[in-house]
Amino acid sequence: MASFTEFKEEEEKSSAAGMVESLLACIAEITGIVVCIQMEQETFLNFGSYLYRFSAVIRELQLDNNYGLIPSETTEVLRSIARSINFAKGLVKRLQQNCAFLTQDSELTDILEDLEDVIRKVGKGLSLVLFPKQEDGEFAQIAARSLSEEMIDVHFAVSSKQLVSENGFLGIQEQSSMELSMMESTEIETDLYSINLEDSAENLQLLDTTRFSPTSSVGSRNRSRNLQNLSLGSRKSINLRNYNSSNDGSPMSLPRVAQYMEPLYETFFCPLTDKIMDEPVTIESGITYDRTAIVEWFDKFGSSVDIFCPKSGQKLHTRSFNANVALKATIDEWKERNEVARIKVARAALSLASTENMILEAIDDLQEICRKRKYNKVQIQTIGIIPLLGKLLDYNSRNVRQATLELLQQLADDNDGKEMIARTVDAPKILKMLSSNNRLVRHASASLLLELSYSQFFCDKIGEVSGGILMLITIKLRQSTDAFTSSKVDKILKNLEKSPTNIKHMAEDGYWEPLLNHLINGVEDMRMEMACYLGEIALGPDSQIYVAEKSSSALINMVHSGNYISRSAAFKALRQISSYQLNSKFLVEAGIVQVMVEEMFARTIQNEPMNTKNEAAAILANILKSGIELENLQVNVHGHTMASDYIIYSIISMIKNSTLDELNINLIRILLCLMKFPKSTATIVSVVKETEASYNLIELINTPNEELGIASIKLLITLASFMGHTLSDRLCKTRGQPDSLIKSPSEIPRITEKHAVSANFLAKLPHQNLTLNLALINQNTVPRIIDSINWIQRTGTRTSRFASAYFEGLVGTLVRFTTTLYDFQVLSLVREYNLTALFTEILMRTSSDEVQQSSSIGLENLSNQSVNLSKPPERRKTEKRKVPIFGKCFSNSSKDLTEPLCPVHRGTCSSQNTFCLLEANAVERLLTCLDHDNVEVVKAALSAICTLLDDKVDVDKSVKVLHEMNAMRHVLNVVKEHREEILLQKSFWVIDKFLVKGGDESISDISEDRLFPSTLISAFHHGDECTRQMAEKILRQLNKIPTFSINNFTL
Repeated sequence: MASFTEFKEEEEKSSAAGMVESLLACIAEITGIVVCIQMEQETFLNFGSYLYRFSAVIRELQLDNNYGLIPSETTEVLRSIARSINFAKGLVKRLQQNCAFLTQDSELTDILEDLEDVIRKVGKGLSLVLFPKQEDGEFAQIAARSLSEEMIDVHFAVSSKQLVSENGFLGIQEQSSMELSMMESTEIETDLYSINLEDSAENLQLLDTTRFSPTSSVGSRNRSRNLQNLSLGSRKSINLRNYNSSNDGSPMSLPRVAQYMEPLYETFFCPLTDKIMDEPVTIESGITYDRTAIVEWFDKFGSSVDIFCPKSGQKLHTRSFNANVALKATIDEWKERNEVARIKVARAALSLASTENMILEAIDDLQEICRKRKYNKVQIQTIGIIPLLGKLLDYNSRNVRQATLELLQQLADDNDGKEMIARTVDAPKILKMLSSNNRLVRHASASLLLELSYSQFFCDKIGEVSGGILMLITIKLRQSTDAFTSSKVDKILKNLEKSPTNIKHMAEDGYWEPLLNHLINGVEDMRMEMACYLGEIALGPDSQIYVAEKSSSALINMVHSGNYISRSAAFKALRQISSYQLNSKFLVEAGIVQVMVEEMFARTIQNEPMNTKNEAAAILANILKSGIELENLQVNVHGHTMASDYIIYSIISMIKNSTLDELNINLIRILLCLMKFPKSTATIVSVVKETEASYNLIELINTPNEELGIASIKLLITLASFMGHTLSDRLCKTRGQPDSLIKSPSEIPRITEKHAVSANFLAKLPHQNLTLNLALINQNTVPRIIDSINWIQRTGTRTSRFASAYFEGLVGTLVRFTTTLYDFQVLSLVREYNLTALFTEILMRTSSDEVQQSSSIGLENLSNQSVNLSKPPERRKTEKRKVPIFGKCFSNSSKDLTEPLCPVHRGTCSSQNTFCLLEANAVERLLTCLDHDNVEVVKAALSAICTLLDDKVDVDKSVKVLHEMNAMRHVLNVVKEHREEILLQKSFWVIDKFLVKGGDESISDISEDRLFPSTLISAFHHGDECTRQMAEKILRQLNKIPTFSINNFTL
């Protein structure tokens, strides 16, 4: 439990804290009122200035958090001061409310006397305040004593008769000449050193008067009354004029921060310049001047020997002078104390931040202080001003933000300042101002960022700002908009390169030069890190070729370095770059193919964790995928090329012996790419046939790694065109095949790429391979295929991006059964599932070109068998039965019933048993397919229609049926729309049938088409031999070419 003494100390500490807070709040309210009072404006501003300066001193108790060190006597003094200030607050409030009714000078005089008394009491109280003896406590005590003496001597008076306007505001009248003459005639006291009064009064106005507040005294009791009177006289009027003009009619702010906060002595001033001396020197006359001023004075005399002291007029025998070391030390000490005091007052002003003018004046003062001594910046940094400046970056005034940025730049010109600002000020705020509409703000922001970018901490901080580096890059690239900012940002980005993470961010935002420069010219560790980044970042379309061109050689050299980490990073980057096909040219020119082949087949590094063979295979596969012809490119010193038996055999052997799925995937990708070239294709097919590689590929179909299974199936599909029957036989000999290639819809939650390529593999194998067809039937695969087709037709192909390819493979697999109908088991299956009706329905309901082509081929194969399967009808008799009529039963006589005959096939037909296209209503859909844009679809549909005009059928009736369906119009469109020889020949064959069997009606339909003759003549002139013969025959039938009898000619 706390003792009574501890409790009492805590209570006093809390009381002191509350007292200071209350005083500051009350003073802020008073100053806000007095700046708006227009009666005796100068006097009330003086009153407010005294209180403001008092608040700056008292704030030391608050800012330094010294409440616990404040004596109890000081707390009582503060309580007394608070009562006086509260009284003043009541006076100014009453004056504000009743100014329109204040008509007597005596009333105003009474109020001013009361306020004058308040200032004196506050001054006396301030002299009793004891500041904690810490760091700056001594300076605070000196400043308080100086201000106290000035406040005790204060005097307010009514300067002139006040006139009341209609709105209740009062104007200020000029001082009367009598008052001025009285002031000038005031008796003057002399100081320790004699000063010419006229020169002093004149030169005082040459001082930087704008840095004085109207009430700030440039001296103390140690200075002469002459200087005090002048500060209240001529200089007072000058400052008031400058102050009012700077506000441009806006609400007034507190006066400017005083330039001289510490007691000032006349001996500090140079008699020639009336400015505080920087380098005091004493001449022969014993008077001290500033070195620069006296040298200039001597120079006026040239080479003359008659030189006089500018102050005393004494003739000088020499131009020499001596440094006044003691005075210089005193002035330097005073400057240091004064600047510290000014810094604290500026901090108080920035903390209060009542008006824009107050902030700007405080910042201006701090900038001036920074320029004077380097150590002043340290004082500003350690006193807590930088956090206040950071908050001002959010200020709504553009001028304040600009001034704040400029001051921060001044403070950041040394390493300590950079670090402090970097850790205190929010980087996003500064970056945000780079996009300001105001040019000066942009320039100030860019200049500050450049200074801060020399700090490693700030570089890392900018990299963490979301979009910060992207903004800098954008500004750098827009030089025409703002060249100054762009040049600064360019330097900033160079400084940011100190952080590898920033370089990565630059590359991600499209600025690749830093990363590539460090990759090519950096030290080993930096090259390694840049290579790692290059392997991680996705290259944009605009940078793919540029990055490959610049980095290829450097990365390939890193592969040869032998350092595992560097090699790993280089492989990763090369794999990324090679994945963009346009980069392959630069990689091949840099020699990457030879290096990767060496890594795959020749180079061996023991105990290297990374599988370089896999990385090399992936890079080589990427390059081959681009389509670059590498068959004849020498890949090793032995003269081998990518199409050599050695290379192909080595790749296939690695597939057989490798247990790494990813390596096998990349090896298969290489083979797939090589299959695009004739020479390498022949070599691959030969090696696969001679070895058991096809078994290995088939076994990989059901590997747990789905990507590997897909790759192996794709290679088998490509090989099927060259060795399809071999693959079909080996597939049937493999356990679980071909049953595993087709799944039931219930087993497929989602159609994947593997489902699609598996179905297409079965569709691409030779359709006539009876062994495979019977294997599919015996393994009950067909019902699963048909169920899957019906399921996709119900759900649509949009359920998966592989649904269309899967559907094409399923239909293609069904078509294979239509090529082996000579087998009774196959025939029974086709009849059982009525594939004729199924293909017709698919043809009507799909928009896929591949499916339409496959369905048309299936209908063609089925229709070719219709003549053989169609039989003459069997005669059968009906049974006798009794029919009740009017309650009696009569017996029907028996009749012979005959089934209707197919007009084309001359027998009994059906879509299910004889596969008749007419019975399946497939002809109309096939005719519609003749208008398709895809040549393969048109060719397949026309071939199916041609089966109805074969010599084995009744051509006369078939032509009649097709004529009724307007088939000739579709065929003529094929002739006009397509120029492929095979289509022209088939179309001419159909047209010839119609001309021969269709009679005058068909001839008329064909002759009426105006475009057909020109198309026919063109084919007659330019077609191949078969096409010309058929065209000539049709032209003769249309009487376009005369028919001559050979007997009319004499040979």
